[in-house]
Amino acid sequence: MKTILYVLIGMFAALPLRAQETDSLLSTDGLMFQDAASTTDSSTALESTEGLVFSDGTDSLSQDTTAAAAPVTENMSGTSAKPSLWGIFLAGLLGGFAAFIMPCIFPMVPLTVSFFTKRAGSRARAIAQALLYGLFIIVIYVALGMLITILFGSDALNALSTNGVFNFLFFLVLVLFAASFFGAFELTLPSSFVNRIDARSDQGGLVGLFFMAFSLALVSFSCTGPIIGTLLVEAASKGERLGPAVGMLGFSIALAVPFVLFAVFPSMLKSLPKSGGWLNSVKVVLGFLELALALKFLSNVDLAYHWNWLDREVFLALWIVIFGMMGLYLIGKISFAHDSPLTYLSVPRTVFAIVVFAFVVYMVPGMWGAPLKSISAFLPPSATQDFDLSTAGFAAAPAPSGTKDRKYYEIFHERGTPKGFEPYYDYEEGLAAAKQVGKPVLIDFTGWNCVNCRKMEANVWTDPKVAALLRNEFVMVELFVDDRTELAPAEQYTSTYSDKKINTIGKKNSDFQAATFNSNSQPLYVIVDENGKVLLPPSGANYDVNSYAAYLQQGVDLYKNK
Repeated sequence: MKTILYVLIGMFAALPLRAQETDSLLSTDGLMFQDAASTTDSSTALESTEGLVFSDGTDSLSQDTTAAAAPVTENMSGTSAKPSLWGIFLAGLLGGFAAFIMPCIFPMVPLTVSFFTKRAGSRARAIAQALLYGLFIIVIYVALGMLITILFGSDALNALSTNGVFNFLFFLVLVLFAASFFGAFELTLPSSFVNRIDARSDQGGLVGLFFMAFSLALVSFSCTGPIIGTLLVEAASKGERLGPAVGMLGFSIALAVPFVLFAVFPSMLKSLPKSGGWLNSVKVVLGFLELALALKFLSNVDLAYHWNWLDREVFLALWIVIFGMMGLYLIGKISFAHDSPLTYLSVPRTVFAIVVFAFVVYMVPGMWGAPLKSISAFLPPSATQDFDLSTAGFAAAPAPSGTKDRKYYEIFHERGTPKGFEPYYDYEEGLAAAKQVGKPVLIDFTGWNCVNCRKMEANVWTDPKVAALLRNEFVMVELFVDDRTELAPAEQYTSTYSDKKINTIGKKNSDFQAATFNSNSQPLYVIVDENGKVLLPPSGANYDVNSYAAYLQQGVDLYKNK
């Protein structure tokens, strides 16, 4: 069931894969982390409350530092930024297959294949032309992805991933795409431009095949435009430099392969379903998915700017309504402008309707605090849940005295921190607390927009063994890297690491992470002692509960044995 749910919700997004994984390629001075062997010698530790201290005694960061630590590009499970690109590529494949069965493309398959077979004169020549046709489709769409990267650059794409204005624009764009799929209007390119390109496809040779592929891209824009736009928006939101190109590569491969396959095996055309009203149904279903995905971008803005519009139960209520309407549409209870009359339910449509209604039922308990681990990465943090029955016992222990006086507590605790935990939100304050209680510090670099952070909190931190370690053995410090709250004027500064103005809490924490660990991926977990000395290499997202618990326990043991 979880696999089906991921496919359903993740039509255009890389759900379980690494989001926000954009490790920067920054030069370093090669400072070394302390390993397990060296932790037994406490004489290597130097006291510092201004920044991390490594085993060589180097003070790694203050507000005006220029030092950088060794690259941190891998977590405990050996994953790096690459899974994010794989996620974007797989999202592109899903989008390409979805585009293929749209009413603008699917009916063109027999015509295109017959064109190759009749024009070529021989089967070998037809296959060669089909291969070139498919290659040109890939080239055209990948070029579009590369153009996005060239125009905006990797730094701009990374900035887009947490920029409130652009996230809100992404929300509006996806709502516009959804309305297009519902039949409110069609996205079209200027007819004169399309006709000129189509006329050039009549030329022979490679030029004719190229413009034939270009014509397909232009003529099908009303169907593929929203899918491509969604894919590019999603790739940009990940901040990956090659994200748009990789997404377009997956999209174009999925779109091109069927044309080549049917040209190689023309007899397979007989097994294709006939064109009909079901093609428009595909568009409408994708419209519902576009609408559901759009809410995620609105949620990102809501959290970063503390608008408090989309609490977890409000978000879930909207998703329940959206997918409930999708289910009703699939069984013919509601229809849209371009739909054909639904005289009976086909088997695939019935199965899909069952899956959608099952997903709606699955979400309903989340209104009362159920963790919904399969989709936790998409939902707002559990702390935003106003009425939560699931944590009645989990959060029963009273908060330590003075907890509410912690710096930034009122900003992050009620909406960002999983219930049952009482972290600090300022690094220096956390170090001072660790000195008082004699515990190691777990730094959690997180973000409002970090889907993997939500997944770790819902799937791993809720495990009793992990939760006990986090609450009892560590002083936790949560550092949100994308928060837009303005720093007090006296706390603002210009980073000597990036030469940028640091004027928000998020920028301060992000600059701290990048300058110290040469990484801007979230989540990133760092275990340090009360002096800020790193006890073992940091870890990224690790969904294996036992492995993550072992990592935490190793940090505790190293601290006690130093």
